Amino acid sequence: MSSFLSLLLVAAAASDGSSIQLILVNNCAESIWPGLLGSAGHPTPQSGGFHLGPGDESAFDVPVGWSGRVWPRRGCSFNNSSGHGSCATGDCGGVLHCGGRPGATPATAVEMTLGTTRSPLHFYDVSLVDGFNAPVSMSPVGGGAGCGVAGCHADLNVCCPSKLEVRDGDGKVSGCRSACRAMGGDRYCCTGDYASPERCRPTVFAHVFKAVCPKAYSYAYDDATSLNRCKASRYLITFCPPPTSRN
Repeated sequence: MSSFLSLLLVAAAASDGSSIQLILVNNCAESIWPGLLGSAGHPTPQSGGFHLGPGDESAFDVPVGWSGRVWPRRGCSFNNSSGHGSCATGDCGGVLHCGGRPGATPATAVEMTLGTTRSPLHFYDVSLVDGFNAPVSMSPVGGGAGCGVAGCHADLNVCCPSKLEVRDGDGKVSGCRSACRAMGGDRYCCTGDYASPERCRPTVFAHVFKAVCPKAYSYAYDDATSLNRCKASRYLITFCPPPTSRN
């Protein structure tokens, strides 16, 4: 029996309706250090971060109604005893366990709200609003008809516009910034006079992101094709998921 199948069986046995299982899988050829952050009023699981080697998986529970985000950190190096260090992208203050620290941009973000007082539905998406640093997907394990897969399966770093590139110490493109982070201003950041769906329109850079990753948020109000709804007891978050014909 594969380790992944064993993990799913354990997750199924552990689910009691009061919690939701998140299963994180690293399908990349290199290590990933997932960062985690609970929204205001929600706990941050797993101390906010940990290490996943190539092919590794990790499963943990969050309470029903949990809201927060998960993002990949890449190119990290941490001191084994102190937990201090740094990451090329997605860094959260130079520590392994992010706690309540957000990740630095650019970083691909998996966002979710797993039920509210008004609705039992779970809402989730993969967002490029804060830029891109690794392909990521989120999919329900079960959940029934109508449950979608959120994700950006392609490597945007290979087609990142030069104005948005972030390069590591070796000169390799390690991330692709959002237009807001690269150029600023209300028009690119959907702030001020542009803080509404009517005024905030996708820029040429958002169109590039959307063409490559049509199921991910390319700008702040990209809800129609990017927000997923489901009600499952388990969700699979995959770093470097297999490419798909539609991404």
